Amino acid sequence: MVLLALLAGCGSDDDGDGDHDGVRLPPAGARVDYQLGGAYPPSGDAEVVIRDVTAEPAPDRYGVCYVNAFQTQPGTLRWWQDENDDLLLSDDGELVTDPDWPDEALLDTSTEANRAALAEIVGTDLERCAEAGFAAVEPDNLDSWTRSHDLLNDADNLAFAALLAERAHELGLAIAQKNAPELGDAGRDTAHLDFAIAEECEVHDECAAYTDVYGRHVIEIEYTDNGRDAFAAACAARGDRVSVLLRDRDVVPAGATGYVSEWC
Repeated sequence: MVLLALLAGCGSDDDGDGDHDGVRLPPAGARVDYQLGGAYPPSGDAEVVIRDVTAEPAPDRYGVCYVNAFQTQPGTLRWWQDENDDLLLSDDGELVTDPDWPDEALLDTSTEANRAALAEIVGTDLERCAEAGFAAVEPDNLDSWTRSHDLLNDADNLAFAALLAERAHELGLAIAQKNAPELGDAGRDTAHLDFAIAEECEVHDECAAYTDVYGRHVIEIEYTDNGRDAFAAACAARGDRVSVLLRDRDVVPAGATGYVSEWC
């Protein structure tokens, strides 16, 4: 249990322990098990376990709850179209979808009214995370504006992230910045996000953009399809200060074909 107070804006001078905005942060530098492809018993060495909002948290671990907050969750697009079609982003009448995940439509964060309505809907997922016993939430696709055909911008998504952070903190959840290194310190200072989860930042030479803002409270995930050199370099550069994990791209459960989960 961490007891020291973490000052907002601590950046790279953070010693890695503490709370932020009244919520408990993941232990800095801890071993992390990223289980988005399906829940399984974590390794005894794993202190932090990240699972989907539809799963239960791992007992006796710091649990992070994954929510697809800026795009539709896989399998839910029909519901959104039937119930909240006006909150989906469209371009000349065509849904704007993620080119890598075509069943995920972008949520339209472009107006204050839309953001308020979306916060109510996504807020139910945050409530589910809190009720299940997770300690933090990982709202994915903060960078959806980069796939929006210029219909959204970073300010739109930051404003929505701030609403999610307010709700998360009310529920006692810490909240992560997921990717979007180009935001600089705005994720922390404008949206009031607490820590970062960064995918492939070694490959893209972006890791300092997170550690400069969040100090040791960064969870870095590198993937095997980029080879192992990036993971080795990340371990050499930061493995003694932040959490660095190597995972297979599909984050399949332990025992499945292709499963890889390694720490520095």
